[in-house]
Amino acid sequence: MAVFKVTKCPTDELSLTNCAIVNDNDFPGVKHIRINTGGGQNFVFSVKTHPGVPRYHVGFSLPQRKWAVLSLNQEVGVEPYTPDEYLSSVVLEVDYMQKKVTSQEQYDTDEMAKEFLLSFPNQIFTVGQQLAFAFKDKKLLLLVVKDLEAANISAIKENRDAKAKKARIGQLIPNTTVQFEKAENSSINLVGKSKGKQVRQSIINPDWDFQKMGIGGLSNEFNAIFRRAFASRVFPPEIVEQLGCKHVKGILLYGPPGTGKTLMARQIGKMLNAREPKIVNGPQILDKYVGESEANVRRLFAEAEEEEKRAGPNSGLHIIIFDEIDAICKQRGSVAGNTGVHDTVVNQLLSKIDGVEQLNNILVIGMTNRRDMIDEALMRPGRLEVQVEISLPDEEGRVQILDIHTARMRHFKKISPDVDAKELAALTKNFSGAELEGLVRAAQSTAMNRLIKASNKVEVDPEAMEKLLVTRADFMHALEHDIKPAFGTAEEIINQYLARGVINWGPPVTAILEDGMLFTQQARSTDTSGLVSILIEGAPNSGKTALAAQLAKNSDFPFVKVCSPEEMVGFTETAKCLSIRKVFDDAYRSTLSCILVDNIERLLDYGPIGPRYSNLTLQALLVLLKKEPPPGKKLLVLCTSSRREVLEEMEMLSAFTAVLHVPNLSKPEHVLNVIETSEIFSNQELKQITHHLHGKRIFIGIKKLLALLDMSRQTEERLRVIKFITKLEEDGALEDPGMA
Repeated sequence: MAVFKVTKCPTDELSLTNCAIVNDNDFPGVKHIRINTGGGQNFVFSVKTHPGVPRYHVGFSLPQRKWAVLSLNQEVGVEPYTPDEYLSSVVLEVDYMQKKVTSQEQYDTDEMAKEFLLSFPNQIFTVGQQLAFAFKDKKLLLLVVKDLEAANISAIKENRDAKAKKARIGQLIPNTTVQFEKAENSSINLVGKSKGKQVRQSIINPDWDFQKMGIGGLSNEFNAIFRRAFASRVFPPEIVEQLGCKHVKGILLYGPPGTGKTLMARQIGKMLNAREPKIVNGPQILDKYVGESEANVRRLFAEAEEEEKRAGPNSGLHIIIFDEIDAICKQRGSVAGNTGVHDTVVNQLLSKIDGVEQLNNILVIGMTNRRDMIDEALMRPGRLEVQVEISLPDEEGRVQILDIHTARMRHFKKISPDVDAKELAALTKNFSGAELEGLVRAAQSTAMNRLIKASNKVEVDPEAMEKLLVTRADFMHALEHDIKPAFGTAEEIINQYLARGVINWGPPVTAILEDGMLFTQQARSTDTSGLVSILIEGAPNSGKTALAAQLAKNSDFPFVKVCSPEEMVGFTETAKCLSIRKVFDDAYRSTLSCILVDNIERLLDYGPIGPRYSNLTLQALLVLLKKEPPPGKKLLVLCTSSRREVLEEMEMLSAFTAVLHVPNLSKPEHVLNVIETSEIFSNQELKQITHHLHGKRIFIGIKKLLALLDMSRQTEERLRVIKFITKLEEDGALEDPGMA
C-alpha cells in the first residue's frame, strides 16, 4: 500500500464527479482505489486523473473530505480496489447544498434518477457517503447515500442464486434503481415516482385512544367525519399525489343545541397530531372598525399561509374551529342595514378557504344549530363540504352518554346498584347529551340535599362522605321535576286539554279512537312514507281538541308539540309562519314526532264577515302538511277544526291523509251516559231526567253538556233536575219532534 497526501480537487467541474482525482502517472488503468486513514478506517472512491494533481497526491472535494474525515496534506494509504458487488438499488437523501436556500421549485425525482445514472456511470458508492449533485441548471444539491442493495458479481458469473441483499458498498450499473428521499427538516420539494418513502409523523396522535373519547352515541357521525376528512391525510403524500386527490378543507357540524357539536370539534383537535387548534367564537370576528372584521379572518389563516409558502406539501395541518359560525356567515344580502359588513366577512372567509391562492394545510370546522342561515357558497365542495348532522342520541347512544357521566361515581362507589343506565336511557327519549348530563347533575344535587340539615344554620351531615349515594329514586325525581327535554312532549298543554279526560259517550267516540290508533300505527310503520296527517273536524264544543290530545298521548311518540293560536296572539303573518315552521323543523329532528295543530281556522285568521283569512299562513300550512320528513323520521300531524266547509273552500282537505268527523251528542242515551259518568244525580233524579228526555230530539256538544253539569253541581238539590232540563231547552239542545 502506497502512502499519498491529501489535496484539494483541482477544478469545480471534477468536484461534481465525486471521484478521487489522481495524477495520470500514479494509477494507470485503475478505476477504483481504497483509502486507509488509519485506525482500520477504509473508504473506497472511483478514480479520475488530472495533470493538475501532483504525483503521490490524491484530490478530494469538500463533501468527500467531510465524509472520510480527511484534512489537507494528511498522509493516507492508497491501493487499487476491485468491486465484487453490483448495486440493484440505491436510496439517496436529498437537501440543498446551502441549507438556507428555500424554494417552491419542484424537483422531478424520475429525471434526477436518469441524470444520476448518466453522471456517475460504474462509480462505487458507500452507505453514508456525501455527494455533490448538479441537477440540470437548478441549485446545487447535497446527496447522502442512505441505503444500498447489491448482488454478488461472482455469484452472477457462476449462475448461482444472486439475490440482492443489503450492502455497505457497491458499483453503480445502468440497471440500478435510484430513489430519493427528502432530508429531515429540508424545504426541498420532491415529486415523481422515484421519490422514496418519507418518514412521516402520523397525523393521528400516537397516544390517542378512541375508546376514551368521551363522545357518547356519535360513533357513526365520527366515522363519517374520519372517512371524509382524515382518511386522505393518513395516507403517505405520494399515494395521494398518484390519486390526484385533494384533502377536505372544511367540516360543518350542525344539529340541535346540546348534542355534542363543540365537544366533537374539541376531540378532533386533540386526536390530530397537529398544532393546537385555533378556536374562534363567531361574534369575536366582528369589529366596529371598517375592515377590521376581514383582517381578523386573514389573521386566522396567516400562519398556515406562511408555512405553505415555506414548506409546500410538507406543511403541517392547521385547524381552525368556528363555534356559532352562523353569526358571521349569514346569507349574503340577508342582513339589514347598508354597511354590508357581514357580506364582506363571508367573502373574505370564502376566498381564504378555497380562493385563487389555495391552501392545502388547513382544516376548518364550523358548528351551528341554524344551518339554514349559512351562505350556500360556504357549503359547496372545496369549502365546508363535509356536512354532518349531530342529531339527538338514540337509546344505545344515551346508555353510552350516561355511562360517561356516571363513570367517576361508579369508580368511587357513589352510585347505588339499583341505578340502571339502560332503564334511564329508555325513559329519556329525545334527551340531548347536554340534557342527560343535566339529569345526572340534578340527581347528584338531590342526593346531596338529603345530607344537608337546614335548621337554623345550613349544616352538612358529618358522615356525608360515607353516606352519599346517588340512587334510582334521585334520578326519577330529577326526571319528574328538574329536567325536561327541549324536543320532548308538551305534557303540560296535553294534560290541560285532557283535564276532564275523554268521556266515551257512544260508538262515534270509540270509532274515532280506534281509527286514530290505526293512523298512529301507520305513521310508526317502517314501510310507509313517514307522514300521516289527520283532520279532526266537527261542530264547536264537540270535544275535538280533547280527542286529538288523547290520540297524541296514546301514540307514545317521544316528541309531541302543540301548535295553537293561543301562543300566537298579536303575531304578524310572517312571525306566525316562522313559528309554525319552527315546530315542524323541530319535529324533523326526532325519529317519531307528533304535532297537534289546534283550531286551524283561528291560525288562518279566518272570520265569517268579510270574509278574511291569511293567505301567507294558509300557503305555509299547505306546504308543511304535504312535506315528507327526512328519511328515517316519522311524523303524525293532528289538526282540529270547527269549519270543515271553509277548509274545503281553501282546498285544504286534500292535504290530509284522512278526515275524522266528531259528532255532537244526538240521542238521549248519549246524554245519560255522560250524566252517569259525572255522578252528580241520584238514581231517582236520573229516572226523572230519562223521563224528560224520552222522545225528544237532542243536539249538544260534549263540552257544553259538561258545562251544564258543572252548573248543576252548584244548584240546590231540589231544583237540580228542573234547572238542568230548563237549561238544555234554553240552549236549543232539546226539541220536541212534533215542533220541528
